[in-house]
Amino acid sequence: MPGQNHIPAVDEHVIPAPEWSAHLQAPDFQQIAAAVDEGGYYGITISEHLAMPYFEVPRLGPYWLDALSAIAFIAGSTRRVRVTTSVLVAPYHHPLPLAKTLSTIDVLSGGRLDVAAGVGHAVREFEVLGIPFGERGAIADETLQAVIELWSSDKPFFDGRYFQINGLAFEPKPVQKPRPPIYIGGNSKPALRRAARYDGWEPNPTAFAVEEVPPLMDYIRAQQDFAGKEQTFEVRWPGTIPGLDRPVFAALSGAGLASHAGQILERLAHLASLGITTVTTPVPVTASLSDYLDYLRWFDEQVVTKLS
Repeated sequence: MPGQNHIPAVDEHVIPAPEWSAHLQAPDFQQIAAAVDEGGYYGITISEHLAMPYFEVPRLGPYWLDALSAIAFIAGSTRRVRVTTSVLVAPYHHPLPLAKTLSTIDVLSGGRLDVAAGVGHAVREFEVLGIPFGERGAIADETLQAVIELWSSDKPFFDGRYFQINGLAFEPKPVQKPRPPIYIGGNSKPALRRAARYDGWEPNPTAFAVEEVPPLMDYIRAQQDFAGKEQTFEVRWPGTIPGLDRPVFAALSGAGLASHAGQILERLAHLASLGITTVTTPVPVTASLSDYLDYLRWFDEQVVTKLS
């Protein structure tokens, strides 16, 4: 691959959003959703930040859609792919409106909702919301427990330290039974133990090597709550694919495209050998929405179809 076509990421795991993406309008988002929906992709994820601390803006940028509103919009623009937040910051949400929003999305999408949740890391967001940062793990646990209670019980009752919910009928329940799958983000021991209680784990890829996954999965498997999940538990890698070049897509043709597809397939096989079950589609350098749509279709034809 010609050297001038390779542009390294600013951070090993965080790819800056292209400049053109900050100017997308509703029809543009619908075009992207349609291209994904028409291909063989599994789903569409939206990350959650309510606002960005100033010191993080150079790395992560200031432009963040409201995650729950975005996945509702995407669900209404698609018919097949699943939708999820990756990850939902659980302590930011009271469980009653959160359960309502998520169950509504699941109903209106025909049961295509996944829930990926974590405890958050942006201290300034917690300060502005008035949520104690040091208690975010305990709050997240109660939030998820209360959401499940609302989803599953005819007469929901939850009596926790942070939330008390009773005396209320709650409908609609989610379409998916017994509930939408829940995946837990984070790499700490509490996060791993939390993941063992649910349906999967999303490692936080920042400053985290994919080779660390197998021993941490051993820790998850050792938890009592993991019993019976050996065949269903998912490990979803949300970061960039380690060791993968990031070319200027429009500059590739012929042998360059074939070489890049081969490299992607080789790196995906490596991730699968480490126990990764789901991977975020890698993002090349693109100069426009048209470039990106071309890439999504190419990736579907040259990579996704070879994985099935």
